[in-house]
Amino acid sequence: MNALDRPTLGELRERLQELAGDADSRVVVLTGSGEKAFVAGADIKYMSGLDVEEAKGWGELGHACAQLLETMPKPTIAAINGFALGGGCELALACDLRYAASSARVGQPEINLGIIPGWGGTQRLARVCGLGFAKELILTGRLVDAEEALRAGLVNGVHDPVLEKASEVAALLASKSPLALAAAKRATNHALQGDHVENLQREAEEFGGLFASEDAKEGMTAFAEKREPRFGR
Repeated sequence: MNALDRPTLGELRERLQELAGDADSRVVVLTGSGEKAFVAGADIKYMSGLDVEEAKGWGELGHACAQLLETMPKPTIAAINGFALGGGCELALACDLRYAASSARVGQPEINLGIIPGWGGTQRLARVCGLGFAKELILTGRLVDAEEALRAGLVNGVHDPVLEKASEVAALLASKSPLALAAAKRATNHALQGDHVENLQREAEEFGGLFASEDAKEGMTAFAEKREPRFGR
């Protein structure tokens, strides 16, 4: 069920750090092995033995993984192939795009354990789906199926097999300018936070700065020449 214990989560963070700095990796797809679960959540047996300071450290490790998915300069895609519960839902929320298999079940059931989401769920779920829907899922702990997740905007689409769809989108993104993708990701990450005027200024700076890049020259030249652009790495 791909439940996360500390060694597994530590390995995930290390791998994401490697990918974030790997210029040859243009897109990152996160999925779970097997067909039953993306991530069924954290290892409850492990969590039950944590004291306050250990729990804070556990939360920081989960936040570090989510932050890498959210802020690395390349697009990240979650292929949700089954249960995405608790920390699994939170890791998916940190990705730029999310696609679900028809069998997927998503939720933040931490309230049933006497705790709350600790890897960003209270913030990202509200930003993705709206405050009312986020509060309902977090306060009740109920799970939603793939179709409800799609209606709520929690996922971008429902597809079988989901990894095939995620790979198709990844290939499309990999054909785009990596510089423009990074700039677009930085700008849109600020859309629901901070000052609106400052965010517009940030967009203007990102937009203008790209005009000094070879990617922008290639993209506009290719358009004028009616051919597909060939963006560098």
